[in-house]
Amino acid sequence: MDNISGEQLRVPDAVFAWRLNGDGSARELAQDDVIDAVHPCWLHLDYTQPESADWLASTPLIPSGARDALAGESNRPRVSRQGEGTLITLRCINASTNERPENLVALRLYIDAHLIVTTRRRKVLALDDVINDLNEGSGPKTSGSWLVEVCDALTDRASEFIEGLHDKIMDLEDDLLDQQVPPRGALALIRKQLIVMRRYMAPQRDVYARLASERLGWMDEDERRRMQDIADRLGRGLDEIDACIARTGVMADEIAQITQESLARRSYMMSVMAMVFLPSTLLTGLFGVNLGGIPGSVWHYGFGVFCIVLVALMVGVIWWLRRGKWL
Repeated sequence: MDNISGEQLRVPDAVFAWRLNGDGSARELAQDDVIDAVHPCWLHLDYTQPESADWLASTPLIPSGARDALAGESNRPRVSRQGEGTLITLRCINASTNERPENLVALRLYIDAHLIVTTRRRKVLALDDVINDLNEGSGPKTSGSWLVEVCDALTDRASEFIEGLHDKIMDLEDDLLDQQVPPRGALALIRKQLIVMRRYMAPQRDVYARLASERLGWMDEDERRRMQDIADRLGRGLDEIDACIARTGVMADEIAQITQESLARRSYMMSVMAMVFLPSTLLTGLFGVNLGGIPGSVWHYGFGVFCIVLVALMVGVIWWLRRGKWL
């Protein structure tokens, strides 16, 4: 690719347009800047903005096959070669809004030796880590090192989120050991977050592994090795997700068992109480009929004696149940 001028990358409503200085720092792109492999440009766009959308639809700097994907048409993590560059879609933990973190943010990018174009609709906090490094002068120097640092930041945030879910599961397990059932929906939410993470992080790990194995002209051997390390680290995170999903399954079975045992105990106690009051219910029903000739009906102490007989009968039934180890 020929050198690019800063005027070609002028997008008024861009989030930012930076020129990497090649020493770990960056500065705002000027119109007379010349973009080459030593000083690549990072153009960050919000594709919902009209001028950014128009630039994406018309620029000759990006292959036509990548334009639709950069405009929000790609969601699942993937990587594909586009001419001299590469189109990559990644997912990041959503911690920048009030939405739940499992509603992952999509980061779409086209990258080659000269140009880095990233697009988003919601803010991607992982990019802030790279921006801070550039501001401090310790950031990426080339397109390849930029991609490695972004993938590393995405993986760091995914690992932190997975570790947080692991800690929540441990707390729920401790509560279950004390026979404390978690609040309704708590375990289901954790399982949903784990499943969503598994769905997107597995193909993202494959994206990292492919980037590490392909011979891209703008990535050197050290950058490919670091990318493979990131893929391996994310793979260990996926193993942790699988283990957490299995543990939540065991916890769900244990909660169901605790609930079933609690219901069985209540049903048993109700059955025992029914047995205790069954004889007295029979007698009260019998003596409550509106017919003459009921024993003791004309005796002044008849009702008191009848009550004493009922209490003695219930005590006898309780004694019999305890002797038979029903109570």
